Amino acid sequence: MSKNIPETELLYTKSIPVDKLSTLDALQLMLNEHENGMKSVRESIEKIEKAVISIYSHIQKSNKGKLIYCGAGTSGRIGVQDGVELYPTFGWPVDRLNFLLAGGKEALTKSIENSEDDIENAKFLAKNNNFNESDVVIGLAASGNTKFTEEILKIASKKGALTVAISNNPNGSILKQAKVKIILDTKQEVIAGSTRLKAGTAQKVCLNLISSMVMIMMGKVKDGQMINMVSNNKKLKDRKFRIEAYFNKKYSYNE
Repeated sequence: MSKNIPETELLYTKSIPVDKLSTLDALQLMLNEHENGMKSVRESIEKIEKAVISIYSHIQKSNKGKLIYCGAGTSGRIGVQDGVELYPTFGWPVDRLNFLLAGGKEALTKSIENSEDDIENAKFLAKNNNFNESDVVIGLAASGNTKFTEEILKIASKKGALTVAISNNPNGSILKQAKVKIILDTKQEVIAGSTRLKAGTAQKVCLNLISSMVMIMMGKVKDGQMINMVSNNKKLKDRKFRIEAYFNKKYSYNE
C-alpha cells in the first residue's frame, strides 16, 4: 500500500514519535527537519535557476503577461504569501498578478480540503482567467498529485503559457503538466502528512528565490536596494528617502 503513497504522507521513523519527546527535543527535531527542507531546495538550485531564467525570458517578451500562482491548502497560501509582496517590494503591477486557489479566497483563512480534488472548479477558474502565451503559471503541491493544481497547469500549458510545477514528491503528477519542473524532495514529516512543516518551508524558500531573482533581473533592484518599492507608510517613506538620497550621493549607510 505504501508504494502508492507519497513520502510526504508516510510515517516519520528516524526517531521516536515527536509527541513522545520532551518539549526541547521535539522542538530540536522539528527545527532539524526544517533545515533538511532547506537542503532539498539547495539540491534543486540548478532547476530553480532554470525556472528563473525561463520566467524572466518569458516575461520580457511581453508587457501584458501575468504571474499566476495556483495551489490548494498550504501550498496555495504560500503562493499567495509570495505573490502579494511583489507590488510593494518591487512595484510589480497588481493587474499582472493572479492567484488561483482551490476553494477560492475563503481558503486563505479556512481549510477547505475537499476542494483540492475539484477539477470542475479548476476548469472554471482557468476559463475565467483566460490564459494566454504571455502568462507564467506556477503550480505548487506537496504531494505533487493535487488534481486542482494539475488541471490548472494542464489547461495553462495548452494555452501556451509558461508552466512551472513545484512538487515535494519526485513522482508528482503535476510535474507531467509543466514545462519547468522543480522537485523539493522533503520526504516524511515529523507529524505524518503535515506538509505545513518542512515541505511548506521548502516551498516558501523556493518561491522567494524565484520571484526575487526574476525581479532583480528585471532591474528592480540596484546596489542591493528596492528602487521600485511602493512607499505607503512612514517606515517605507523613510526607506525610500534613504534610497533616493543614496543615489544622489547625499546619504551613506556607513555613516
